[in-house]
Amino acid sequence: MRGFSKAIITGNLTRDPELRTTAGGSNVCSFAVAVNRVYKGTDGENKEEVSYIDCVAWGKLGEMISNYAKKGSGVLVSGRLNQRSYEGKDGVKRSRTEIVVEDFNFVGQNPGSRDGGSYSPSTSASSVSSDEPSDIPADIPEGEVDLSEIPF
Repeated sequence: MRGFSKAIITGNLTRDPELRTTAGGSNVCSFAVAVNRVYKGTDGENKEEVSYIDCVAWGKLGEMISNYAKKGSGVLVSGRLNQRSYEGKDGVKRSRTEIVVEDFNFVGQNPGSRDGGSYSPSTSASSVSSDEPSDIPADIPEGEVDLSEIPF
């Protein structure tokens, strides 16, 4: 059985997006999203918890995010989960889980807009496909699985 992962989050950017170019010439944009959750504690009082989710966007989508988003921007991000391991500069093995962005939209008010209202770049981010290097197995016939039909 093949696995499947999909993550959808909404929140605010915790820092300005960072765009860089890989040794192979691909653009990749890194950013983090703060996702707030409110729940009732055992004492009956409302409590708030914040998760900070790392995200990466490749190619044109990453360039668009880098150009139009900034710290505090409200965003909705969807993509697949990716876990990678690496060795830190101190020689310690580390692991990181992040969302590889497949779709990105601004939500709410964008702090970067002049009128303080909602902001949407001239090209919809959802119409820009990720240029991430594909690791989809070649034995899946084209058109067999339509992920846009999944109701989440």
